[in-house]
Amino acid sequence: MGFTPLEGLVMGTRSGDVDAGAILYLITNEKQSPQDMLRMLNSESGLKGLSGVSNDMRDVLKAAAAGNDRARLAVETFCYRVRKYIGSYLAAMNGADALIFTGGIGENSAEIRSRICAGLDGLGISIDPAANAAADKDDRCIGTSPIAVWVVPTQEELLIARDTYRCIFNIPHE
Repeated sequence: MGFTPLEGLVMGTRSGDVDAGAILYLITNEKQSPQDMLRMLNSESGLKGLSGVSNDMRDVLKAAAAGNDRARLAVETFCYRVRKYIGSYLAAMNGADALIFTGGIGENSAEIRSRICAGLDGLGISIDPAANAAADKDDRCIGTSPIAVWVVPTQEELLIARDTYRCIFNIPHE
């Protein structure tokens, strides 16, 4: 995320990175107001806007499997953009020790993890299809490559509870 949550990956309803010229074109030639653009980029784009189905990857995957071309495009766009970010960060950091999948999609969709990692062998990233498909809810390594590939559940509720406790009792972070 950059100055706003719009920078970065395609999300459920947010566009992710967009060519600034496209926004200027819509404002100038399609008479979209800045407020219209904010609404469109934040609430009507991403998986929802591309697929025309939902902002939930599970729904988009089902629609794609049923032959919905827009849903297929949304899945392909999402996976392409994640691969692009992985490649750019590997270059910026001169490699990595591990790639971690977490959060809703990364933690729960073996299909998306597989699609993202497809073609990253040359960068030192590959996964074991059986380990990837396992329905285990614990931290697990799914990689077979020099760069480890892990699935790590987020446990956001636990982290929020711990931070709330620390704030209430004025306990510093370690």
